[in-house]
Amino acid sequence: MAQPESTPFQIRSLAVTVYAPTVLMGVGQSAVLAFVVLLAGDLGASVGVASLIFAMRGLGVMAFDVPAGLLLSRIGPRRSMLLSIALIGVFASLAAMSQTTLQLGFAVFALGAATALWMLTRMAFVADAAPVEQRGRALSLVGGSQRMGNFIGPVVGGFVAEFSDFSGALWLQSVSAAVALVIVFVFVRERDRMTVATAHVPTGLGQMLNEHRQVFLTAGLAMVALQVLRQGRQVLLPLWSDQLGLEPAQIGLVIGLASAIDMSLFYPVGMVMDRFGRKWSAVPSMVLLGASIALIPLTDSFQTLMVVGLLTGLANGLGAGIGMTLGADFAPPGNQGEFIGVWRFISDIGTSAGPFMVAGVAGVATLGVACVATGGVGLAGAAVMAFLAPETLRRGRDALAKPSKAGGG
Repeated sequence: MAQPESTPFQIRSLAVTVYAPTVLMGVGQSAVLAFVVLLAGDLGASVGVASLIFAMRGLGVMAFDVPAGLLLSRIGPRRSMLLSIALIGVFASLAAMSQTTLQLGFAVFALGAATALWMLTRMAFVADAAPVEQRGRALSLVGGSQRMGNFIGPVVGGFVAEFSDFSGALWLQSVSAAVALVIVFVFVRERDRMTVATAHVPTGLGQMLNEHRQVFLTAGLAMVALQVLRQGRQVLLPLWSDQLGLEPAQIGLVIGLASAIDMSLFYPVGMVMDRFGRKWSAVPSMVLLGASIALIPLTDSFQTLMVVGLLTGLANGLGAGIGMTLGADFAPPGNQGEFIGVWRFISDIGTSAGPFMVAGVAGVATLGVACVATGGVGLAGAAVMAFLAPETLRRGRDALAKPSKAGGG
């Protein structure tokens, strides 16, 4: 929502238009992520095939990141939000009704494609509204809202699955999407259209990659590693829980309580990003998340897995909103939609690769080895972020001080 120059931006102006729908969508998305691998198992999938089905969502997101950016630039945020939420509800319903692993895989891929448009629109909407000195907090609140939904979704989904079956947890996505659709339809107005994301002719993918190759090869590579960690965590925790023989309600509690720790950190993390810099969030998050995932094979009970699960939640919370904030910081004025689409495409390579890596390593070795390998990727990404990637907070302040050299920053 673009603010007039005479009206100071206030974060609470995004409460209904962005944060409330994000919580609702997070409830459904986290229920899907927590139980889709177990639904696949009920349909006869092996651990490797279940991991591949989980990965189809990330593959769908990655495949449609760039088209979603172009679509956003053409139809605007309100219609993009409405379209994406409606499609997410439809494809979640199809996933819940799947009778074979093939049907489930296609439905999860389509769900990921619709999710790409939702995440991109939400990110660009806030990036356009918030000035750089408040952007970390505004976008960390998006991450925090998502995490609030992530806490509720697995817990509710676990109890739903306990009294029905795993497909019942996926219906939560359809219900939450229906409520979010009503909120966006009522409160997001066409006049809230972004002012800069559609200002210029879209830049081609090749040109965008060439112009910003240094950013993509450093900060972008670090975000790939972070997404490998996050997606690996989402698939490894339920699979390891199932291997330990835990009940669905216990699995939901492990994932949900980890998300509770996760969501408690978003605003302090946003303040740290806005005061000290983006690396102060990204590097500790990747180091601790990589180490905690590597500890999963050492757990042998509900209690020990809960401890490690809470540690992964703490680690993930330290990185709340970091990918969105970096993408918004790097995005050039006039081509925000296109840049953010490419930025998400780069980072979502990790979204797709994480579950595929788990499936591949678990297939040739064990699930425990997959945990250690995933953790190692995170530690490598932390090193890239710490020593090679630029610090965008300093760049943002310079841009504000010298608008003639930063295109009006």
